Amino acid sequence: MSSPATQQEFTPTTQSELARYVAANAAETRQPLSPVGGRTAVHQGYELPAETTLVAMSDLTHIIDYPARDMTITVEAGFRIEDLQSVLAEQKQRLPLDLPQAHRATIGGAIATNTSGLGRFGNGTFRDYVIGISAVDGQGRLFKAGGRVVKNVAGYDLCKLLVGSLGTLAMITQVTLKLRPLAATRRFVWSTFPTTSAMDDVLERMLRSATRPTAVEVLCPTVAWQVKGETKLDLPVDRYVLAIGYEGTETETSWQSATFRDELAGTGVEHVVTIDPEDSTSLWSALTEYPAASDDPLTFQASLLPSRAMEFVERAHAAGIAVQCHAGNGIIHGHLPDECTSGAQANELLAPLRELAETVGGSLVVLNCDDEWKSVVPLFGKPGPTWRLMQQVKEALDPHDIMSPNRLWPSSLTTSN
Repeated sequence: MSSPATQQEFTPTTQSELARYVAANAAETRQPLSPVGGRTAVHQGYELPAETTLVAMSDLTHIIDYPARDMTITVEAGFRIEDLQSVLAEQKQRLPLDLPQAHRATIGGAIATNTSGLGRFGNGTFRDYVIGISAVDGQGRLFKAGGRVVKNVAGYDLCKLLVGSLGTLAMITQVTLKLRPLAATRRFVWSTFPTTSAMDDVLERMLRSATRPTAVEVLCPTVAWQVKGETKLDLPVDRYVLAIGYEGTETETSWQSATFRDELAGTGVEHVVTIDPEDSTSLWSALTEYPAASDDPLTFQASLLPSRAMEFVERAHAAGIAVQCHAGNGIIHGHLPDECTSGAQANELLAPLRELAETVGGSLVVLNCDDEWKSVVPLFGKPGPTWRLMQQVKEALDPHDIMSPNRLWPSSLTTSN
């Protein structure tokens, strides 16, 4: 993948310095700006203009406030996820989101990309944990929303708007998060199926289960083979794998895994395996990192109703695409095979899957691919009914289109609407 064409970088040391820089830029040259953290998602979206200045958050790495008894923490946007979890673990707390590349990813970047993970089913996403945010908009205004000081801009719920905004509305500088107790153990129960339809009854029983799973993962045989190589676990590589993950104390995870196995009695599922906490942690880590594999020609994320996700998984696997599905949420991560060597080939593989997703009210978003493919492969699909609302928010916060222009929509789309 080619690197984004940029001429220079600016590295602020305080949010006030950043605000002054952006304000001066908006009043004078109106140079395109784009924030970067750990640079794990720098290729996501359409190409930025060649003259874009990258604003590196690498010096905004301070803990502003950590009242551990209140189960909240306020940190600057450049704080790395791995470092954050280490600090919280000292107080037996955590941010319960499973984020890939945590050694590189920053809290601001993870929020801007709305990265979650396989624990999304039980633990939610950043929108459930961001209770306060500070950011600088395209006019250089430093604003705060939520948290201990409520000062919203133009009536918007900015805590939620900035989650997943990819740096197109404002640059996140600080964030206040609510926390949860550290989970003592993790435990998986997995079983295998010849087809995705064969696991429908088990997924239905899971919804009525007395247990409370944190993760509900479906792996196609290709992903099972890759995860087996990573973890050395005895996963079958010729069938679909359904893995149900639990978190909690040793007693809680042991009871839940045993209870779910009992609930499966009579369903015809012959092969059910409970993995011990050590191997479960290894599997959890491998499944967390899998969506961020960077050596595949194209990766995507699809979002559908959970009831339609298995159809998508089966069709994708039949097309040679490796897929991991957060089945409880209908979130699917896909990796195109190495045999796909052009944007035209990628588009041919993705078009029927995107049609399936959009027909049932879902979406398919390309996360990473070669920049040259982006003129052929639609990254975000057709503009939906919320596109005009997105434009209105963009115009309110960034009227000069300084913040990551073109990233969510190419200029041709902007000028034609």
